[in-house]
Amino acid sequence: MTKRTFAVAALAAALAVPAAAQNKGLGVLNSLLGQPGAANALGNLVPMPTAPAATAQSAGTDLFALLAQSQGEIDEPREIEIGRQLAAVLLGSKPLLADAPLQRYVNQLGRWIGLQSGRPQLPWTFAVLDDPGFNAFAAPGGYVFVTKGLVDRVDEAELAGILAHEATHVTERHHLNALRAKARAGLATQLLGSQIRTSNAVGSLVSQQVLALGRSLYASGLDQGDEFEADRLGVTLAAHAGFDPFGLPGVLQQLRAQSPDDPLFALSLSTHPPAQQRLDQLEQAMGHRLDALAGKPSVRIEQRLAQKR
Repeated sequence: MTKRTFAVAALAAALAVPAAAQNKGLGVLNSLLGQPGAANALGNLVPMPTAPAATAQSAGTDLFALLAQSQGEIDEPREIEIGRQLAAVLLGSKPLLADAPLQRYVNQLGRWIGLQSGRPQLPWTFAVLDDPGFNAFAAPGGYVFVTKGLVDRVDEAELAGILAHEATHVTERHHLNALRAKARAGLATQLLGSQIRTSNAVGSLVSQQVLALGRSLYASGLDQGDEFEADRLGVTLAAHAGFDPFGLPGVLQQLRAQSPDDPLFALSLSTHPPAQQRLDQLEQAMGHRLDALAGKPSVRIEQRLAQKR
């Protein structure tokens, strides 16, 4: 059995595991970020642990100081905590989609890809936001979100390419490094001075400073170099996980045809390099080296979900 055939077989086995065993990552996300007494995307009531406001604010301030002052590598536990706070920023903007089978599928698929990455030990968590727009987001420590609008417009290989791209942002610490640069530049203080406010969904556990940094980062996007690197390494990661490496280029071709004035694509297009430029970079990086792994039959996501019922 070839390495790639084994990877595909292992993926199929993972997707067949009962929901209770495979949904651990999403359950962790809901436990950490769910509102007190609110129903989460899986229809369960999740208690939200509370902490004194002063303690929570102090913890957030410590994290901001760490970002602003650290000269060396931020250790993994702190990286995960920073990612948890940024995930709260994203969930404060859009809720999780109330579709348990789809959430379970995306979480299983993403966790499989995360396990093939250079940082399989992270608490990888993947989820779908209830948003008609076409976008995907990552946060340090292994949190990855895709929108319902994106999932509706791609097949499985394309989704795997997107998840691998976002997972690469995590493994290469792109967001963490960008946050550190912004913190050192004093941007959080400027944003707080403009009276940025938190929503009730985010709550007091997220510090104002980290929130301000996160909002700025997701509105402006990462450096182009980070995006090109996530494309290059992402197609390799997707292939290593057993998927057609041309899934991500397929998504970029779709993006190339969209108008930047379309509100469903505006944020994705404005926070990333032009799709044609990304395709050109990928073509140069890939050459013909991954051609032998291409050409698998397209699998629609609704087909995969139907097979699991």
